[in-house]
Amino acid sequence: MAASRSLPTGFGELEVLAVGTVLLVEALVGLSLNSLTILSFCKNPELRTPSHLLVLSLALADSGISLNALVAATSSLLRHWPYGSEGCRAHGFQGFATALASICSSAAIAWGRYYHHCTRSRLAWNTAISLVLFVWLSSAFWASLPLLGWGRYDYEPLGTCCTLDYSRGDRNFISFLFTMAFFNFVLPLFITLTSYWLMEQKLGKTGHPQVNTTLPARTLLLCWGPYALLYLYAAVMDVTSISPKLQMVPALIAKMVPTINAVTYALGSELVHRGTWQCLSPQRSERDRAQ
Repeated sequence: MAASRSLPTGFGELEVLAVGTVLLVEALVGLSLNSLTILSFCKNPELRTPSHLLVLSLALADSGISLNALVAATSSLLRHWPYGSEGCRAHGFQGFATALASICSSAAIAWGRYYHHCTRSRLAWNTAISLVLFVWLSSAFWASLPLLGWGRYDYEPLGTCCTLDYSRGDRNFISFLFTMAFFNFVLPLFITLTSYWLMEQKLGKTGHPQVNTTLPARTLLLCWGPYALLYLYAAVMDVTSISPKLQMVPALIAKMVPTINAVTYALGSELVHRGTWQCLSPQRSERDRAQ
């Protein structure tokens, strides 16, 4: 995995610059919104609840995705990967772990909302903490397997960022892909769809749910689905038949997740919005409390 300063095959100077610019915008917007979300949890005591702990876990995961995109953006603007093969594996691990944590955190939030709205019971702290620990330990476990030889990390087609290597399509990749995808994409998606469907069935008789029951599942499908389709295609067909430019599209779509999640789960909440406003206008929030 030797880094090269020449332009990668299939990309021109302007195209590399365009990808780097898109990644930079996605990284800065996602990092800014999720940082505000995290700060609002620290600022507003009303948000320190078990249910909001799951949203905080999602914000932390999405911040990690944005940081990963920021590294990829700077490398793209430099026109080469400057961190060597070990840096590539570290970048791949960090990006994969936070992506899995984001997907599984979304499923945990869906289950938590179902539990709250359909059982009329508050989520307990020990349950929320257990969910968060499970999400992060599970994500770290699956992301570490390519470092141990089941799967591997390598450069994306652009050569300025790293991810799970799907270019070989050998038995090692296929066995890891299908096992990992079942536990970290199919199962979380099933939990998300089922939880919100049960909420609609339960609350549809008395009124509309207080949360959007369709957007979270759509976000998982539309933002992570292209990656899943690319990996599936690589497992059964020769992925080199897809142009390098087209292979980069799923990565650019996936990096939109932090921004979408921040708007969907955090900034759309009145409590989080209030906490964010307190972070941006601390003097005004102190006056409001004094009144």
